[in-house]
Amino acid sequence: MLTDRQLFLQHVGQTSDFPSMVEPERAEGIYIYDKDGKEFIDLCAGVSVSNIGHRHPKVVEAIKNQLDKYMHLMVYGEYVQSPQVQFAKLLTEQLPETLSSVYFVNSGSEATEGALKLAKRFTGRSEIISMYDSYHGSTHGALSVLGNEYYKTAFRPLLPDVKFINFNNITDLENITERTACVILEPIQSEAGVIVQENDYLEKLRERCTKTGTLLIFDEVQTGFGRTGHLFAFQKYGVVPDILTIAKSMGGGLPLGAFISAKDIMDTLKNNPMLGHITTFGGHPVSCSAALASLNVMLDENIISTVKEKGELFRNLLKNNDKILSIKGEGLLLAVELESEEAVLKFAKKKIEVGLLTDIFLFAQNKFRIGPPLTITKIEIIKTCKLIELAIASI
Repeated sequence: MLTDRQLFLQHVGQTSDFPSMVEPERAEGIYIYDKDGKEFIDLCAGVSVSNIGHRHPKVVEAIKNQLDKYMHLMVYGEYVQSPQVQFAKLLTEQLPETLSSVYFVNSGSEATEGALKLAKRFTGRSEIISMYDSYHGSTHGALSVLGNEYYKTAFRPLLPDVKFINFNNITDLENITERTACVILEPIQSEAGVIVQENDYLEKLRERCTKTGTLLIFDEVQTGFGRTGHLFAFQKYGVVPDILTIAKSMGGGLPLGAFISAKDIMDTLKNNPMLGHITTFGGHPVSCSAALASLNVMLDENIISTVKEKGELFRNLLKNNDKILSIKGEGLLLAVELESEEAVLKFAKKKIEVGLLTDIFLFAQNKFRIGPPLTITKIEIIKTCKLIELAIASI
């Protein structure tokens, strides 16, 4: 009989030639355990998904309660489903008044697709501007606005009328004109190695978009739900987008995404044509129940208020390691820079041996990610940093 590892390689679609081949058996809090009982500290959190930890008991309880009522019925256009409604209410209460209408989807990529369609539909314009080194997903439209040619060339032609400008370059803002439907960007560029704004860039971008009637889309799929020390990263800068895309941590571990806008903007998807955007499983009631429980946990337990301090503790404990060139980022989204991509690959092999799971950044492969569940404790951070230094020592 073939093992799961053999079946994985034969029948599950692969994304690289070198999967880690870790075989999880269970997960709880910041830990993942394999079939042999080996403990791993999860510094990736499913790429910013498990922000309140794996299998939080209140999320598990909410899922079980919803399973006893109903699962999929019909998501859009017909039924008023309490898990969707109650979660949308709680979520929008945390947002500016102009972000009042939530369109539930399945993932961050689909949120990007919906946001781009909404911007084109509302403005009647076709031009889309994105940022170099941005990441917005892997579906066709999302790939079109991804800011790195290496990942796009094999799939061209993509969406027409897409332009790219440089993040933090004020001069480039002149490319935004009255024919631009939208500008889409991450307020903190994640896959570029956690790049933050400089010289009030986001404020100046907002001013330019307002002047030209261009919709501003913030992609907070990775940075959302407390990852940077705010519920959403844009709240630190006081710059409000016209459309917000979210996913990953939103579902508390279950698949869920959304794009959010003002009701008058969102309502343009209702006619000419009717059903301007539809989805079968977006806003699944079990996922929305998990999301509601997850957000309540985050708010009730003041998890976000501890994130910045925890991020600083990581920095302070690692800053004197002479093989670490820099540590950049916000909160618990940190990029640790080593001397080369080769050094990161050597670290990647050793990290599994010592009991760490983490990841690289797509566009900054000389850096590795520190992005654990936000519930990680100070004692666990100290333990984690000792393991990081042990792995780095082998480089």
